[in-house]
Amino acid sequence: MVGFYRVCVIDAILEHSPADYVRRPTVPAESPTLGLGHLQFEALITTARNSSNPNDFALVALLGLLGLRIFETCGANITDLGEEHGHRVLRVRGKGGKVVLVPLPPAVARAIDRAVDDRNAGPILRNIHGGRMDRHAATRRLKHLAHAAGIRMPRMHPHMLRHTFVTTMVDAGVSLRDVQIAARHADPRTTMRYDRARKNLDRHPNYILAAYMASGT
Repeated sequence: MVGFYRVCVIDAILEHSPADYVRRPTVPAESPTLGLGHLQFEALITTARNSSNPNDFALVALLGLLGLRIFETCGANITDLGEEHGHRVLRVRGKGGKVVLVPLPPAVARAIDRAVDDRNAGPILRNIHGGRMDRHAATRRLKHLAHAAGIRMPRMHPHMLRHTFVTTMVDAGVSLRDVQIAARHADPRTTMRYDRARKNLDRHPNYILAAYMASGT
């Protein structure tokens, strides 16, 4: 709502935003969403790959290996697939209607190919009735897969896989700038909330600077 009023002021529809003096809740320093551990995610994607329902593998791959949001995943169409400079890509419609080309790693491409089969139009992911999978059906499939994989989580939901995608890159040492680009976060502070080790003093920049200066003396 704050963003809506801000746009109204920019477009001269309102002189002042009525939300200017509204006290907003503080945003926690770390993302409150729980992600899966590396072994848990490996078990989940293995279970999805071996599922008789090809949509399971594609669902987990798009969320956990590509880091898509659930509305982007369910909204993806076969006609959004293509090639760009020798790379297989997926045209993703993200927040604010922004369209980006996301490259498909081989595992994700294979998962999508299985789900698409010989179709040339329609949604990539389908529900058990053959229609477009929505977030509710996706959540049910993930809960089923998690149970089959032996994963015991208090509340399994799609964003946990996007969270896993981001934290796995951060834990692997990928720069926060590259993680921000991959996750398509508009604000770098959003990405920093996923860096669970950012308070580790062993990584403090002072040590890097000191080591650099010492090497030159």
